[in-house]
Amino acid sequence: MELVRTADGVPLKVRLREVERRRHLISLLFVAPLTLFLLAFFVFPIISMSKHAIDNIEFVEAIPRTQAAVKQWDGNGIPDEPVFATFVEELRDVYNNKDRSIIGKLAKRVNYEISATRSLILNTARFAGRQTQGPYKQALIGFDKRWGEPAYWAMLKRNAGVLTEFYFVSSIDRQRSAAGELVKLPPEQSIFFDVYVRTFWISGLVTIGCLILGYPVAFLLANVPTRISNMLMFFVLLPFWTALLVRTTAWMVLLQRHGLINDFMKKIGLIVEPLQLILNLGGILIAMIHVLLPFMILPMFSVMKGIDRQHMRAARSLGANSFLAFYRVYFPQSLPGVSAGCLLVFILALGYYITPRLVGGPADQMISHFIAFYTDELLNWGQASALALLLLAITMVLYAFYHRFVGIESTRLG
Repeated sequence: MELVRTADGVPLKVRLREVERRRHLISLLFVAPLTLFLLAFFVFPIISMSKHAIDNIEFVEAIPRTQAAVKQWDGNGIPDEPVFATFVEELRDVYNNKDRSIIGKLAKRVNYEISATRSLILNTARFAGRQTQGPYKQALIGFDKRWGEPAYWAMLKRNAGVLTEFYFVSSIDRQRSAAGELVKLPPEQSIFFDVYVRTFWISGLVTIGCLILGYPVAFLLANVPTRISNMLMFFVLLPFWTALLVRTTAWMVLLQRHGLINDFMKKIGLIVEPLQLILNLGGILIAMIHVLLPFMILPMFSVMKGIDRQHMRAARSLGANSFLAFYRVYFPQSLPGVSAGCLLVFILALGYYITPRLVGGPADQMISHFIAFYTDELLNWGQASALALLLLAITMVLYAFYHRFVGIESTRLG
């Protein structure tokens, strides 16, 4: 069969492949700026921060030889003289010859694992700076009897490497015992499990609240004349013109004990004493639902706008009443928008910080509060990174369940 050729003699199939490649190249050039932006300001920061969750740099910088020595130790009791000698000599070298801030970082890191040990490391480094001869084991235990306890050397053995699991273990309210077993933290120190449960519980309640309030609004917007729909949409989008912090501060004014809402209800006789509407879960739900409601309405509206009204009329003409026609015909067609709105609101609510921080009480804070606390106040980036990564992992697992049982293909924005 003779090949079809173009005017310049090139086979048509070859020319079509060249055109297709050129079209793909142009498409890639269009999406390249967005791809580079996401890589630079989303993917790279996540990878960079993730490294802190497993990085054991404080031990590597300060006592690498001691790490190698305790790695060879069998872990029973306390190590022998050679390990003590390596530890003291290395602390002496760092204290006398290097930047002493390395000792400070090591002391801070050790204090994360065993509380009230920061001063132990700093004082031991000063002691090692004056210690010029052995036996080091006897001298170190004589300086501080804690160096004769297995727990401190077990901690050093756990950190005999460039990577650590400590931050992730503490993020699930666990710790390693002196024997290396994974055990629960004492009840007074176990906080993160409850915080994660609270975070997903609040996010779920906010999603349900937005759905209950947003579905009728989206239905109204999709079924009124376009002129009225455009006017109502203006009010839906109006909150986006105000900063999140301003909207949250406004709710603080409205919800306080002598705020506008309490004063109004007291004036019309609904209450006698002011209600506690702020610094609790109720205040968080009210403020977050208000902030996130447009993110629920917009996906549902865009899907409902594409539903043919004739379907409802056909159902009623076949004998269904208005409720049955809505429930059996209209509602199933709106589910893609409901799914998109719920997924969007739930994921946005998981990472909220400002609104719960200002409107909620100490017992109502979400995981974002603790991530910010470890980042800004304690400067413990490892713990903050582990908490954030665990939140991301749980969210991805829930998303996988969503995709498995609901299907991401059933989620549409219009």
